[in-house]
Amino acid sequence: MSVRDHIIIEARSWIGTPYHHQAALKGVGCDCLGLVRGVWRAVYGADPEHPPAYSRDWAETLREETLADAASRHMIPLALDAIEPGDLLLFAINETAPAKHCAILVAPNRMIHTIESHPVAEVSFVPWWRNRLRFAFRFPKIRRPNRNNASRR
Repeated sequence: MSVRDHIIIEARSWIGTPYHHQAALKGVGCDCLGLVRGVWRAVYGADPEHPPAYSRDWAETLREETLADAASRHMIPLALDAIEPGDLLLFAINETAPAKHCAILVAPNRMIHTIESHPVAEVSFVPWWRNRLRFAFRFPKIRRPNRNNASRR
């Protein structure tokens, strides 16, 4: 199975998880970042870094691209016209705000995300969302242990 397929299958397994700010537990609760963190853990085994506690208005308060900066440390940046199913999408809710919402593209016109008061869902990637798309990232390949370096018994 490709990394892309694994990401899509895992993201879909989170559908119905209730929204809970700062959480990242499938079936229990998550926010949009928690969904991405949970998918990452299922595919790669551990969070690449742990986010600090954040308020609901963190992006507006900081006025920095904190989410995009964190994604760029661990993922492959993409041109917005190069997105494919299995990629991470980051959105800004308005033209002057930093990106603070994330989703995973699961089909050319479908994405999985969660927003406050709504559980994780697969929804249409409609023009409203497309117009707010600011960054896109590809998940990295899974690194397999090098068999030549494995200890021999």
